Amino acid sequence: MKNIISIGLLGFGTVGSGVVRLLQEEKALLEKRVGASLVLKKIADLDITTTRPVSVPPDMLTTQAMEVIDDPEIDMVIELIGGYEPAFSFLQRAIAAKKHVVTANKALLASKGGELFRLAGANGVDIGFEASVGGVIPIIKTLKESLIANQIQSVFAIMNGTANFILSRMTHEKLPFADVLQEAQRLGFAEADPTFDVEGIDTAHKLSIVLSLAYGKNVEMNDIYVEGISRITDQDIAFAEELGYRIKLLAIAINRGEKIEARVHPTMIPFSHPLAGVNANFNAFHVMGSASGSIFLHGQGAGMMPTASAVMSDVADIARNIRYGIHNRVPPRAIPEDDIQDIILEDFAEIRSRYYFRFSAVDHPGVLSKISGILAEKNISICSVIQKGKMPQGPVPIVMKTYAARERDVREALQIIDGLDLALAKTMLIRIEDDDF
Repeated sequence: MKNIISIGLLGFGTVGSGVVRLLQEEKALLEKRVGASLVLKKIADLDITTTRPVSVPPDMLTTQAMEVIDDPEIDMVIELIGGYEPAFSFLQRAIAAKKHVVTANKALLASKGGELFRLAGANGVDIGFEASVGGVIPIIKTLKESLIANQIQSVFAIMNGTANFILSRMTHEKLPFADVLQEAQRLGFAEADPTFDVEGIDTAHKLSIVLSLAYGKNVEMNDIYVEGISRITDQDIAFAEELGYRIKLLAIAINRGEKIEARVHPTMIPFSHPLAGVNANFNAFHVMGSASGSIFLHGQGAGMMPTASAVMSDVADIARNIRYGIHNRVPPRAIPEDDIQDIILEDFAEIRSRYYFRFSAVDHPGVLSKISGILAEKNISICSVIQKGKMPQGPVPIVMKTYAARERDVREALQIIDGLDLALAKTMLIRIEDDDF
């Protein structure tokens, strides 16, 4: 029985500093709960001179990742570099060297996760990735272990704190998108290039991981429909509130039997739903299991200590396995990798949803009836209409909420409407989810 577990760390940034802090400050607690001493032996980072919020002996630091990976005394490597390369090569090398690995790298797992999982199995080591989705929220373990006897009927989730911060500020402070984005960048919630966050790409990375766990399938992220929040205006926020909804960037997975709906887009959800009250940079997951019923998980989706906490949950699990000389007690995707098949996703054009339309139209008689007629021809039924007076120096906004309609029909109808002389701008479309809730 192994009583000392030696750890190497790749990446000494924000989250890496948090991991070191927990290993230092909670050493006694971790040893008591794991039953073994967790010893940080080496840290690799390109920058080993900048002051961190934690202190380590100078001889623990190196700029050479291979000093960590090739050290025969190190049992486990934590990768917190991010990105595709050199992170992928480092993880491959560590696994080939029979080292257990922990990573928070959602982009890498979304594209190369299956390859890494199979490599880990072939080399008899464990791979942990709880921190890759939802920050401190234990969604990975929930799907892999807690809900093992459930068919996952649906997952609705807020997975990106930056997008949620922006939409929350737009909602509560009545501020335009551009102003809130600048604020998010100033506060450190958004990167200088916020594309991955605001255009839904980061959320799609995470959804692909969730899909693979919920349904035990290989998932190509490029097959997931992705739409961001950059076109959402304060006008849309106000109309949503008038209709009884909040706008959130949601990751959605719905089990339709042989096929799975998988999509990321701005979504109107009722005030009454728990996700509508998730604000600032928090994340949340609403999971429906066949036996469990409704489950709601909520917490910090990013940040030094919340993410470090998630990393350490994997470290502790793997350390227990090392102590007793076992591995792969719980397969990375809940079922053996040999049984993993490719997921079959529903064609996005065939999904059915309710819709919010905001038309920017000329102020002429008959405009509303013309729009309504085109929608009717495409089997789109109108539930309610809001027509305001002409905006100062602008078009007449016409807002419609529909009953459930097919995406393909909606796209065809809007293409026709947007091509008419009455349309002064491209129609704003936001999908509404309340039936599947």
